[in-house]
Amino acid sequence: MMIKENLTEINDTLPEHVTLVAVSKTKPIADIQAAYNAGQRIFGENKVQEMVTKYNELPKDIQWHMIGHLQRNKVKYMAHFVDLIHGVDSFKTLKEIDKQAKKHKRVINCLLQAHIAQENTKFGFSFNEMNEIIESDELKDLHNIKIVGLMGMATFTDNEDQIREEFTSLLNYFNSKKSYQSENFDLKTLSMGMSGDYQLAINCGSNMVRIGSSIFGVRNYFS
Repeated sequence: MMIKENLTEINDTLPEHVTLVAVSKTKPIADIQAAYNAGQRIFGENKVQEMVTKYNELPKDIQWHMIGHLQRNKVKYMAHFVDLIHGVDSFKTLKEIDKQAKKHKRVINCLLQAHIAQENTKFGFSFNEMNEIIESDELKDLHNIKIVGLMGMATFTDNEDQIREEFTSLLNYFNSKKSYQSENFDLKTLSMGMSGDYQLAINCGSNMVRIGSSIFGVRNYFS
């Protein structure tokens, strides 16, 4: 497995303003260490306990991103170290992140997840639901979180026009909210795109992509 070579090849295709999150879910410590040795510092996990285990065993300058659906009762296990939570899809979860971050005297960066796909299996807010949160007085009371961007996942389809339309809808919403800023709301990050569609996502305005199989290969295992 040529992790270093894969990373170099991918980084050569990314514009300077685009951040690469190496999706290391189910991958063993040795593979993550190989990517770290090749210069990668940002890794994404979708299970809290797996991320905690890896955090304990790997270098402490790694930035850990929680990219999977997050259960509220799991927030406490990662609140002391998680760098960015991608998939915040309920206000109750946002409140729990704030509560746990306060215990550790931290401010945890978060992305609100938008439901842009034509699939009911995807999580996320509608744009109207996001508006309600962004404009609410309750949000202003959360001093230990900061909403720094938005995340969305396109429909799993070969129809590039549909994917482009879904990504563009999130870009347009993102741009419409960038002028609104507060203590805990300042949109900088638009996280769209994975191994199969990241180039299209970048063309549609993404500045953060989540890539796993193109770096580590498709075999899933963890030890």
